[in-house]
Amino acid sequence: MPAIDVVGEFETIQRLLKPLAHPEWARGLADDVAVLPSRPGYDLILTKDAIIEGVHFLPDDPLDTVAQKLLRVNLSDLAAKGAEPFGYLLACHWSERCGWPEREAFVAGLRRDQAIFDISLLGGDTVKTPGPASFSATLLGWAPSSSTVSRGGARPGDLVFVTGTIGDGWLGLQAAQGALSLEPERMDALEAAYRTPMPRVEFAPVVRGLATASADVSDGLLADAGHIAEASGVGMELDLEVLPLSAAAQAWLDSRVDPQGALELLATGGDDYEIVLTVPAGAEKALRREAERRHLRLTRIGRVVEGKGVIVRHLGQEITPTRIGWTHD
Repeated sequence: MPAIDVVGEFETIQRLLKPLAHPEWARGLADDVAVLPSRPGYDLILTKDAIIEGVHFLPDDPLDTVAQKLLRVNLSDLAAKGAEPFGYLLACHWSERCGWPEREAFVAGLRRDQAIFDISLLGGDTVKTPGPASFSATLLGWAPSSSTVSRGGARPGDLVFVTGTIGDGWLGLQAAQGALSLEPERMDALEAAYRTPMPRVEFAPVVRGLATASADVSDGLLADAGHIAEASGVGMELDLEVLPLSAAAQAWLDSRVDPQGALELLATGGDDYEIVLTVPAGAEKALRREAERRHLRLTRIGRVVEGKGVIVRHLGQEITPTRIGWTHD
C-alpha cells in the first residue's frame, strides 16, 4: 500500500532526524556539512555499509530493528579495528510503503542505539525511491594515532580467536523466513541475533592492544578469516569442531544427520558480527583475561602458519567446504 501522511523530506528531517543530531557538530542538520574539531593524537576512522530490502533485511522486518542493524553492522567494523565510535552520517531511501509511522519506527531504532552506543547523527540525506527501501550509514570513530589494527598483520605462530558465538545470524534468517523448527524461545533468540546483532564495541581496546590482525565476521567466519590470511600473506588452520555455538545453534546442530555439513553452514552463513582476530601465542593469557573481565565468550579456533589460504579441519581431518561464505556479486 502506498504511504500516506508524509509531507516531505524536510519535515522528516526537522521532526524526526534533527532530535538525533549532535548538538554542535551537525549544525542542526540545516547545512550541507558537519564540522568536526580535530582530536590531537588520534586518527579518524571511517566505515560505510548499506542494507537493502530483500537483500540484507526482509520486507516485513520491523523498521526499528532495520535501523539498529544498519548501525550495528557498521559499529562492528569499527570494533574490529579497535576504534571508539562517536557519530554517523545517514542516507535513507524511503520506499512507497514508508509512511510517517514507518519513518517514526526507523528513527526510534536509531534513537535506541544512539543511547546504547553513545553516538550521534552528524548529517546525511533522505530521498524517496520507487524501488525497495534501502539505507546507508557512514560510521566515524577515533583510535590513537597509528594504532588501528588491519587485516594484514598476522604472522606464522599467531593464534586465531573469535568472540561470541557463530551461526546465529544465518540460523536467525532461516527462523525469520519460517524455514526452521525449534522451540519458541530458541526461535526468538535466533531471530533477535539476525535482526539486532551485538557489535563487540567493548572489546575494541583489547583488539587495539593485543591483536596482530582482525576482521568482523560479516561474510562468514571462514571467509573473513580468509580475508586476514590473504591480506597477511599467510596460511591459517581452523578447527571446525571447536566452533562456539549458542544453545539454540547447538540444539539445531544436534538435530542434523550430517554434523560436519551443518558446522560448515554455520561457519559460512555470515551475519554474526563477531570479531575474528590473531594474537601472538604469548598474548593468549592476557586476551582471555580481558574477555573474562567483559564477560565475553572467547574461543581459540586455530593457528596461523606458513603458506596461503585457509585449511579447514574437522576432528583432525582436513576437509574441503562446499562454500566459504557470502559473496557480494
